[in-house]
Amino acid sequence: MLYNNCPKCGWKYSGQGLKHILSCTKCGFTFYINSKPTASAIIVDGDKILLGKRRIEPSKGKWDVIGGFLDFGEHPEVGVRREVKEETGLDVIIDGLLGFFMDTYDQTGDATLNICFVVRAISNQLTPGDDIEEVRWFAPTEIPNDIAFKNGRDMIDAWMNDRVIRSAKS
Repeated sequence: MLYNNCPKCGWKYSGQGLKHILSCTKCGFTFYINSKPTASAIIVDGDKILLGKRRIEPSKGKWDVIGGFLDFGEHPEVGVRREVKEETGLDVIIDGLLGFFMDTYDQTGDATLNICFVVRAISNQLTPGDDIEEVRWFAPTEIPNDIAFKNGRDMIDAWMNDRVIRSAKS
């Protein structure tokens, strides 16, 4: 993503500087361009996982791992529970950390750091949120090819390859 002005004083940058660091020549503010953190959930029920069909762009109409961007200062475990509740109506318990997955967000070009947990539902009020048009359980042999983002495909592949790191808090 290109930044034209200093976020502190508004001074126009004369160049982009280093790929991930911008320094303002007027006020001296250093702006670090970091990956945007997300929290995602492979929601399991036995050998099935729950995916949501996106109602919005980017990747409208494609299946997606449930998750989204973390709020400012939000712990990833809190964020994943919030995102699952917003997108599916489910309350979940975290079974473990699946891993970290890098990607680029289609709309902005921002790098994303995607933290994925394996979770189980502890409620059964399954209701698609406003950005999901449909939710459906899939067995490993039924998982669709049209997954919304590269990181989503990577998460599903990691789960299918049984590379779950068990959480010390489980």
